[in-house]
Amino acid sequence: MPAHFIAIALGFLLDRIIGDPPNWPHPIRFLGTFISKGTTVLNKGRFRIAKGAFLLVLTTGMVFVLVFAIVGLAYKFHPVVGIAVEAVLIAIGLAQKSLRDAALEVYRPLETGNLPEAREKLSWIVGRDTNDLNESAVARGAVETVSENTSDGVTAPLFWAFLLGAPGLWLYKTVNTLDSMIGYRYERFEKFGKFSARMDDVLNFIPARITGLLILMYTPNEGQMPFMKRFARWSRDARRHPSPNSGFLEAATAWQLGITLGGKSTYRGVVSNKPEFGPKNAPLTAKHIKSSITEMHTVSFVFWFIMTLIGVLFYGFA
Repeated sequence: MPAHFIAIALGFLLDRIIGDPPNWPHPIRFLGTFISKGTTVLNKGRFRIAKGAFLLVLTTGMVFVLVFAIVGLAYKFHPVVGIAVEAVLIAIGLAQKSLRDAALEVYRPLETGNLPEAREKLSWIVGRDTNDLNESAVARGAVETVSENTSDGVTAPLFWAFLLGAPGLWLYKTVNTLDSMIGYRYERFEKFGKFSARMDDVLNFIPARITGLLILMYTPNEGQMPFMKRFARWSRDARRHPSPNSGFLEAATAWQLGITLGGKSTYRGVVSNKPEFGPKNAPLTAKHIKSSITEMHTVSFVFWFIMTLIGVLFYGFA
């Protein structure tokens, strides 16, 4: 329906320009508090897989119904009010500006040679240990974060917004938040977060693959490799990543920018060796962070435009 597409367009634009005002309360904070309290109560004793599944169903159901009710009441009051309310709910569920700003916080000190500050700023957005990283490793961490979150924070929420409106976007955001909080393979969450991690994989399955392909098709080809070669290497490397979805983003970025992503990282002192993607060209530098931001903005717009076009055509012929 036209109002739905207008709300998505406005939400997309609001997020690109304004983002999340730092002093405003964000729904994710309240959602995180609820999940944290639920985890404290449920993540103990027997049947932890079932308890984790219960928290997933309870939280997603609660959020979906709440957003559905808010949007429905707003549209009943007046279509313009409905569009405005849905647009705001969509905007605060996207992460274009916040992702760009977080990456630039790493870029600026790295560009000026302030490696200690760049390490500290990187630690705000990644889970890996950053204290001993060199310039290339800091840049890699930032680029990988922007690449992976292009889907997690922008195109996947948009995908579910186009399918189910603001309630669909917030259904996805709830699952993604659950995964980020309890979807770890540590002993504490191995069983309890199992369903949340799997559901996040399912909901991001299609958006991640579409986004990776769009990166190859529409963003600057800084590696100067012909498309079919990049496509073949992307298809091969994406499946080597331990995550069923992240590899499709990181491999696309690596081959598109002509850089190497993946490899050794340390998490809480434990070494993790992931497969490496991309050509082994010159080490990463701060400029590659700027390139990844440009890539994120470009593919986000293309994804929105294509989904809008498909939606309008489908609505027109329905």
